[in-house]
Amino acid sequence: MPNQIAEQILKKVGNKQNIISIAYCMTRLRLTVKDLSLVQKEELKKTEGVLGLVEQDNQVQIILGPGRVVKVANEMSLLTGLKVGELDEAAIRKEEIKAKNSTPFKNLLKKISNVFIPLIPAFIACGLVMGINNILSKFNPEFAKTTFGGILGVIGGAVFFGLNLFVGANAAKEFGGSPMLGGTMAAIISGPSLANVQLSGKPLVPGRGGVIAVLLVVVFSSWLEKKIRKYIPEVLDLFITPLLTVLIAGFAAIFVLQPLGGAISDSIGNAVKAAIQSGGAITGFILGGTFLPLVMTGLHQGLTPIHADLLKTTGQNLLLPILAMAGAGQVGASIAVYFKTKNNRLKKTILSGLPVGILGVGEPLIYGVTLPLGKPFLGACIGGAFGGAFNAATKVASISMGLSGLPLAALIKPGTVVYYLIGVLIAYTAGFIATYILGFEDPEE
Repeated sequence: MPNQIAEQILKKVGNKQNIISIAYCMTRLRLTVKDLSLVQKEELKKTEGVLGLVEQDNQVQIILGPGRVVKVANEMSLLTGLKVGELDEAAIRKEEIKAKNSTPFKNLLKKISNVFIPLIPAFIACGLVMGINNILSKFNPEFAKTTFGGILGVIGGAVFFGLNLFVGANAAKEFGGSPMLGGTMAAIISGPSLANVQLSGKPLVPGRGGVIAVLLVVVFSSWLEKKIRKYIPEVLDLFITPLLTVLIAGFAAIFVLQPLGGAISDSIGNAVKAAIQSGGAITGFILGGTFLPLVMTGLHQGLTPIHADLLKTTGQNLLLPILAMAGAGQVGASIAVYFKTKNNRLKKTILSGLPVGILGVGEPLIYGVTLPLGKPFLGACIGGAFGGAFNAATKVASISMGLSGLPLAALIKPGTVVYYLIGVLIAYTAGFIATYILGFEDPEE
């Protein structure tokens, strides 16, 4: 029960007198405490319902899993009299970035990832509508010509139609510029009238470079806007700053940044296609097997714009179904641990984490099972490698972005859904077998 879990946690963190604030995210209860020495860490890890524990500065992060964390946080609020979320969640995230990803490169990747995270619900919604429309059109080719079919087509493609503008606004916000100026810069390099302008005797291509070009342009315009604002009197700031920003960044975008973005985007698309088509299963094995370590180091953030750009420029993503197998391998590894361990608490942790792991949320299994035990984490990587190899060999592609695991099947390109599900089963099986063979040191009760 949430109230019992909250009471046990409260006792083991030094009671309410030791708690400064309470906050939570998707899976973690975040308690900022006055004195870390009063926190009974080992006892806290053994508490019923607790899946893991992470310590950062003067904050104790207790992994409880989706759903449960909200209920326990509310119970903690009642027991302590503190409001949930009293500590700004944005401040918490910034502190985590400083603590875990303190290098400039990782901070840049995190910023880029933050540009696309708010778009995921739109990708999922439009992707599902697109998938439904494709299935109905497959059974009835005339369906797409009907009014209802046409409307579904418009809804399904909406996020891709406005993607550059959304990315422009989000990127400007993330890099310190004005969101609407960021959207305007994206519109400048995406507008259809750009095709009426010639450069060196050739017409310009609206939207060339996709989101990669948008990121380059908006990062530059945001930097320029901040620089200009320093030298413009406040009374003229509202007029002069946006005018100079749009004019200078607009010409820089068309002459330099968009062509550069186009070259990068083309190179990425061609490289992914060539790697998967020529390397096949070997490429998939490497990508699927190394994705979990990338997640642990934070470097996976740099792949988010690549996923979006592949969808924008090619209409499909061959990379995402391969990388999604890493989570499936972890599910298989966790099941092997369940059957092999004699630790009842570990069994309960696995049973709590498996449902959300199957649905694509892997944090409870990573921090509560495979990573602490060591070898099962390697087993999970092996499972992801075999699943990735199969998906690469069968050229499974997604038509949108969303959670990995079984939910991604709804966003897989029609005709390859069965292959994707087989890939998931292969990753489950390989992760299970590898972990069972590798073994692990079974923790004491």
